[in-house]
Amino acid sequence: MGVDIHPSAVVSPKAKIADGVKIGPFSIIGEKVAVGRDTVIDSHVVIDGSTVIGERNKIYPFVSIGLPPQDVGYQGEDTRVIIGDENIIREFVTINRATTKQDRVTKVGNENYLMAYAHVAHDCTLGNSIIMSNAATLGGHIEIGDYAIIGGLVAIHQFVRIGTYAFIGGKSALVKDVPPFMMASGDRAKLYGLNQIGLKRQGFSQEKMNGLKRAYHIIWRDRHLFNEALDRVRREIAPFEELEILLEFLVSSKRGIVR
Repeated sequence: MGVDIHPSAVVSPKAKIADGVKIGPFSIIGEKVAVGRDTVIDSHVVIDGSTVIGERNKIYPFVSIGLPPQDVGYQGEDTRVIIGDENIIREFVTINRATTKQDRVTKVGNENYLMAYAHVAHDCTLGNSIIMSNAATLGGHIEIGDYAIIGGLVAIHQFVRIGTYAFIGGKSALVKDVPPFMMASGDRAKLYGLNQIGLKRQGFSQEKMNGLKRAYHIIWRDRHLFNEALDRVRREIAPFEELEILLEFLVSSKRGIVR
């Protein structure tokens, strides 16, 4: 099958480019880059550093991947970016490589949709099937769970975690963790209940949604102390997988939970 590289592209002979890859005009691919099968890289894309990109990704013009982190303590160490399969990365998205302060890697999973001008900072870890809307901005060391949706113009503080299936409304600012399955919005963001529409679209049963909604009311609406509320949830709601995910997320929070 071979590769299709435009004559104006600058691709290091040391880069590892798999069969079926297309690289458009004026794109630049560094020597430590590996690109998986059938990935399409449009014009004016820069991919540098120790960067691994999986298969069947679509990368639009003016994207920057693997450049140094925006961290004043970074001294040129060999850190990485790893991107999975079947991601859509739209115009002007930036994904920085990691610092040495955590695992030395910035990770993006599979089947994510990163809209124009989204920014994934150093040491972030993104799961699968996430949507980052236009100009959503992540500080360093952020974790985002599978199927989360981040609205446009959202800013998320360093070390914050966004739980699986969470929904963040546009123009929000987050400085604390957002629990799985919940909606949050505002500056500074507050919780607005269960992400019912999103969960229904993903095939969640009404029984599970009712259980999560009941847990939400006990923890955040019934005026209990936090640990007392968690104990009450465990006593009054029959356990199921998603409830355990929610409770584990809450007890493991280091920055605190959006209220």
